[in-house]
Amino acid sequence: MRIALAGEQVASRHDTVTAMARRRTGEPSLEDVRRVASFRVALRTFQWYLLLLLVKGSEQGDEQATVSELARRMQLAQSTVTELVNRAERAGLVRRSASNVDGRIAHVALTEEGEERFAASFRALADERRALQQAVAELGR
Repeated sequence: MRIALAGEQVASRHDTVTAMARRRTGEPSLEDVRRVASFRVALRTFQWYLLLLLVKGSEQGDEQATVSELARRMQLAQSTVTELVNRAERAGLVRRSASNVDGRIAHVALTEEGEERFAASFRALADERRALQQAVAELGR
């Protein structure tokens, strides 16, 4: 029992010394890395939510959009949005269909799974939308 405790104390001291050395050399701590990884996951989730929101709330009101339209509205490069749409398509959230007018254009629409996930996310974010609306309204006063 004592040996285990001594080993734990050594491990704890080692972790402390390692963390201090990282701070001195500018290396990120494990906690820093975890925070960034968590943020990246949240950012990707936000991008997918935004993609589904912009498709569902398309400018034409037909619940579909082209990659060019999405890129313009998201203010991202078309190649970035293309990759985002590709990932969402592989995840079963969106589907593409060829334009009836121009075969070079594909329209992006939500799948049934995309509709369900969007609806759940939209409901879950209701409080955050209200808080943001209030904060923006207070800025205007």
